[in-house]
Amino acid sequence: MKKIRKAVFPVAGLGSRFLPATKAQPKEMLPIVDKPLIQYAVEEAVEAGITEMIFITGRNKRAIEDHFDKAYELEAELEAAGKEKLLSMVREVIPKHIHCMFIRQSEALGLGHAVLCARPIVGDDPFAVLLADDFMQGASGGVGVMAQMTAQYEKHQASLLAVQDVPLEQTKQYGIVSAQPFAERCEKVNAIVEKPSPDKAPSTLAVVGRYVLSPHIFSYLEKIGKGAGGEIQLTDGIAALMKDETVLAYRYDGRRFDCGSKLGYLQASVEIGLQHPETGAAFSEWLREQRHAG
Repeated sequence: MKKIRKAVFPVAGLGSRFLPATKAQPKEMLPIVDKPLIQYAVEEAVEAGITEMIFITGRNKRAIEDHFDKAYELEAELEAAGKEKLLSMVREVIPKHIHCMFIRQSEALGLGHAVLCARPIVGDDPFAVLLADDFMQGASGGVGVMAQMTAQYEKHQASLLAVQDVPLEQTKQYGIVSAQPFAERCEKVNAIVEKPSPDKAPSTLAVVGRYVLSPHIFSYLEKIGKGAGGEIQLTDGIAALMKDETVLAYRYDGRRFDCGSKLGYLQASVEIGLQHPETGAAFSEWLREQRHAG
């Protein structure tokens, strides 16, 4: 039985909704308190037992590669200044047993194409896909969403899509599935549609930014061609895959913040600010003061 040891992070997007902040830095490097979005996603993968991190990058994404690389000059300065705590923090951005690999996506041809770019490294192994825009936490500080999904994969040996119910008017923003009961928190997907209008949506069960996929998805992504928006859609590849293999919708236990939107990003910043050991108590008190002042 194969375990999930490889994760793909599609990070080539432009981040246009956060301009001008993303004019010169990747959206995935926007911080939530003191860590960039991409680091939270990598930490979630590490918690799930994943050891090979595959980043699908584009132009102006060098900062992501630098973030996970060794910073010799910074470490030397911190060591010379005796700032051991900060030095340890910098060195532990990525654990020593984790391997990071970077592949350039030469054209912006969609999420399906980004995943397909990982094929030379993923090979014939099942793998995870994490979208850093979707900031996700396990319930009440419990097991992270990807760790939940890898456990489900080991149990069922089937591709999984993280899902949540969304308001009907928001179906046009997501891939939407129809599914039938299968196991606890898992449903067997019968159909998946990319961004349907509310009147055509098969349900309100939306796919969000965590996947565990069979390596056979690559063959389907190669064949399907361009779909909605002139891009190779991962949704279309999954729809083709499920004709031959079981695909499960997993109702994860936790919370998601859409950090691809300004509102979701602000909500995540407040939530993590309240949880942070350095800022939590003082930030909570400040928020109470603001409410009373208003």
